Amino acid sequence: MSANMYRVGDHVYFETSSSQPYQIRRIEELNKTQNGNVEAKVMCYFRRRDLPPTLTQLADKHQMSLEEEQQVNSEGFEELSDYERHLQKHRELFLSRQVETVPATHIRGKCSVTLLNETESAKSYLSREDSFYYSLVYDPQQKTLLADKGEIRVGSSFQCHLIPLSTEGENDDRNLDDLEELVYKPDHDLDDNQLDQLFILARSVGTFGRALDCSSTVRQPSLHMSAAAASRDITLVSHNAII
Repeated sequence: MSANMYRVGDHVYFETSSSQPYQIRRIEELNKTQNGNVEAKVMCYFRRRDLPPTLTQLADKHQMSLEEEQQVNSEGFEELSDYERHLQKHRELFLSRQVETVPATHIRGKCSVTLLNETESAKSYLSREDSFYYSLVYDPQQKTLLADKGEIRVGSSFQCHLIPLSTEGENDDRNLDDLEELVYKPDHDLDDNQLDQLFILARSVGTFGRALDCSSTVRQPSLHMSAAAASRDITLVSHNAII
């Protein structure tokens, strides 16, 4: 572990048994105990071998449906060989909401885990070392397997149609009452440095608000995670409306 630096949000290998494959976890917290040891609070990913047989069949059906969609939507689709299909199953993980605390000394290196997008092929992960993907969420208690997000439909029938850019002086025949309200206007007198300072102040307000609201369900367990959440909440939207 001394040869690497690990941070909250990293995906790492954990060794739980010398005879078993490394477990893959995502670091949620790093805490130092009273005796000086470091413990990691991690979110668990599961491999196919960890699923019940009934859920393994469900995962296979989901994978086949993804391949069929890619074959329809991609002109240059290449069907996987049996060997590539075998390797692909070893690169697929299943996200869970299960959290556990383990000694940080069991970490055996970093890896990459990303949510599979319908617009890319799972085959792209085969050529990258220590790279995994997931598309389903596994609940070990309820023994269920569900999609992690809504479906992204690909094709000309589902993407928006972009109208041509209006030339200068051209009349706009659209009914402006039917359009969204313009909140942010870029034609202000602030330079990039001043904008960055204002964004920092806005995120600080969001972080401070979370520190005061200790009973809230959105309370983050660490300052790092609280600051990260503050950069994605309504505070920045309100800030843009002001400037």
